[in-house]
Amino acid sequence: MIAYIKGSISYKSPTEIHVETSGGVAYLINISLLTFSQLENLKEVKIFTQLIVKEDSHTLYGFMTEEEKNLFNKLLSVSGIGPNTARVILSSMTPDEIVRSIAHDDHVRFSKVKGIGPKTAKRLILDLKDKITKELATSDVNLVKVDNSARNEALSALTTLGFPKNSVEKVLSQIMKDSADSLDSEALIKAVLKKMS
Repeated sequence: MIAYIKGSISYKSPTEIHVETSGGVAYLINISLLTFSQLENLKEVKIFTQLIVKEDSHTLYGFMTEEEKNLFNKLLSVSGIGPNTARVILSSMTPDEIVRSIAHDDHVRFSKVKGIGPKTAKRLILDLKDKITKELATSDVNLVKVDNSARNEALSALTTLGFPKNSVEKVLSQIMKDSADSLDSEALIKAVLKKMS
């Protein structure tokens, strides 16, 4: 079990980072948009990890906080929710929103997340309501203006998460057309997730 990895970030995107350790080994770590938002100005990182072992793969998922990692593992304990779906939930909702939705039996909010149907949403709340005892802290996100490469980064991240490319492109174009400000990739991704849910 790898509890965390500490090192320098050699590659960063909204869905994954490469962390190079002192031994010269770089780990590919899958991340949520919440973790990505906290990596903006970092060159060195200590990232908490969860290794998911399957017959054909060993995949690392990383989180900036132990709270997010614990919530990820709680989501995995629900039948029908795998690591990618758990990551989409953490990318679509803040930990605080997840906790509040569970506490208030808001299965409609969960069923708007890609990959979560009404039955899975109700099962998620039923399975986790007793396990969730306190709200998780959230992190403020500072949006900055960037160039149009943010559009390509957002498109790449959303297609990696399983959204159809054509649909994402249409929604992205509409958001960029309607927005008076220049949005960074994270803001674009969140806007697309909101419109497509």
